[in-house]
Amino acid sequence: MNRRHFIKSSVAAAVAASLPVSHALGSLLHIPTKIETDISAVTLSGAGVTLPKAAVQDFSDSLKGKLLLPGSGGYDDARRLLNPSFDKHPALIAQPTGAADVASAVNFARDNELLVAVKCGGHSASGKSSCDKGLQIDLSRYRSVRVDRAARTARVAGGSLLGELDHEAMAHGLVTTAGTVSHTGVGGLTLGGGFGRLGRRFGMTIDNLLEMDIVTPDGQLRRAAPDENPELFWALRGGGGNFGIVTSFLFQLHPMQREVISGEFVFPIAEAKQVLRFFGEYADAAPDEMDVNAGVFGAPGGGDSMVTMGFVWSGDPAKAEKLIAPIRKAGTVLNETVKPIDYVALQRSGDTDDPRANGSYMKSGFIGSVSSNMVDDMIDNFEAAPNRMTWIGFQQSGGAIGRVANDATAFAHREAKHNMLSFVAWKHGDDPAEHMRYIREHWSNMQKYSTGFYHNDLFSANQAASKANYRGNYSRLLAVKKTYDPANLFRLNANISPA
Repeated sequence: MNRRHFIKSSVAAAVAASLPVSHALGSLLHIPTKIETDISAVTLSGAGVTLPKAAVQDFSDSLKGKLLLPGSGGYDDARRLLNPSFDKHPALIAQPTGAADVASAVNFARDNELLVAVKCGGHSASGKSSCDKGLQIDLSRYRSVRVDRAARTARVAGGSLLGELDHEAMAHGLVTTAGTVSHTGVGGLTLGGGFGRLGRRFGMTIDNLLEMDIVTPDGQLRRAAPDENPELFWALRGGGGNFGIVTSFLFQLHPMQREVISGEFVFPIAEAKQVLRFFGEYADAAPDEMDVNAGVFGAPGGGDSMVTMGFVWSGDPAKAEKLIAPIRKAGTVLNETVKPIDYVALQRSGDTDDPRANGSYMKSGFIGSVSSNMVDDMIDNFEAAPNRMTWIGFQQSGGAIGRVANDATAFAHREAKHNMLSFVAWKHGDDPAEHMRYIREHWSNMQKYSTGFYHNDLFSANQAASKANYRGNYSRLLAVKKTYDPANLFRLNANISPA
């Protein structure tokens, strides 16, 4: 053993011995993964490639975070997505702990033309936050939220989850629109647009973005803001992961009381058409502080189907009852769960029963008002089944979201009043074919009412469909893509192909 190596090893051992048991050696000292063999992987074109072990070792050595290989401890947890239908096995998984690590991973992927996937919370509806035989960049070790109470802003690291943002901001009596499930990744939700329970009041998540730091495909760390790289800033707000990996978000926060009023009303399935027609009229007249949704639900196990209306009122509590009372007259109320609730608790309330943790499939599209014919087609083609959970319904948009121009950000569906969804989930391991067939058939009766779709809900779409969905913003997005990612390194997304 040479002298220098002996000294380094001795110091490391001494430091480790002095730490409490709970502090593993790796918590302070970086121990690169030892690469024993060459690595088989795939390129962007799908061709096989062999990565020399020396090159992979250099990559591992460059990281402060971890590089995981198949068989490594933590590999299976890192590659796993929320929807277990997507069971992919990357050749390598990089786990950055900062922007420098992200840049190293991007440089390695680009230099070797590797297929690359980026994972934050693992909620990708299409499974594109992992890949087979490529490089997965897993941001789960890169999380932090810092709130500036005076400026009413939150600086959020790129791998953070929505629950961390909600928790830290609400401690100061501040919020921003941040989805409905707390273990969703901030990056994926935000770059696609970002809906949530407060969107009608405060706008989409992208409407509350002040600036971002991003590692672009050339490995450079750039600031994207109105006064710096403004075209990139525009494109990131709705253009998804097409342009690089965002390492830091700066969000505008808003004052709000911690306690909101929320609840759900359950009505018999026989009254579904009556209730949903009421919902359409009620939703159109609702104030911005009221977020309301409705749909029909078929429970697994053969339970009774039902129609539901759920809401969140984030305005003056004294005004809540007057707004809630009409819902009770929409039909025969079988159950009601109206109550005050801590907003952060509400945001966590769906975490453990999120149906996407089973096999799932969805079709969705943006619509204007809920019409009588739409309700007829929705209910006349609704079928429950004992071996699946089925939900067909509406998630409300409008309010502050609709007061932003379609070309102000890359998200191009500001006029939509609702997101209409046909959703099915089944027990993992069941044959998905019959469930997916049903949803496709149901959607074939509903698609004619829609004018586009939310890219974050995207299970599958061809290039032409994605292009059409960006509407008049596509040519501008394409120009940004050609500027920053001409080789289409970041293609596992709602892709804007530079070709």
